[in-house]
Amino acid sequence: MASLKDYRPLRLMAGDETDLGVISACLQDAVAKLGDFAWLPKERRFAFVANRFLWECAGERRASGFARVRTGVHFDDVLAAQFQHLRTDSKNAVVELLSIRFAAGEDGAGTVTFDFAGGGVIRLNVESINAYLSDLTDPWRTRAKPQHKE
Repeated sequence: MASLKDYRPLRLMAGDETDLGVISACLQDAVAKLGDFAWLPKERRFAFVANRFLWECAGERRASGFARVRTGVHFDDVLAAQFQHLRTDSKNAVVELLSIRFAAGEDGAGTVTFDFAGGGVIRLNVESINAYLSDLTDPWRTRAKPQHKE
């Protein structure tokens, strides 16, 4: 694994399910406030910002700890967005993203699903996979590495 001194901001785009899998892996364990998610129906866009854990720089723990970076993500060609088991009235509630997956429909359309710790879900009905991820800030140190139960 690379060290934090080797960090380069990510700029990714996804046009198919394989690409989306890369973005999902980069966003595993990202944390965000529910108020940082926005469905913009007139623009057919779904966007959010999150604090992404830098898995690519995690490696063995060093004295300096681990790091996170503020990341912006948006999906275009979105026809509808649905939130389930998430308290959308609580804009400061923090959620942890586990994965993003795609279920294909006809002609490239389908459903993009965001799975969160605790069972929350966001589903996007999309005409096609058209997603972008961009790191927005310099990374900052964090002591904790996300832990997963086997």
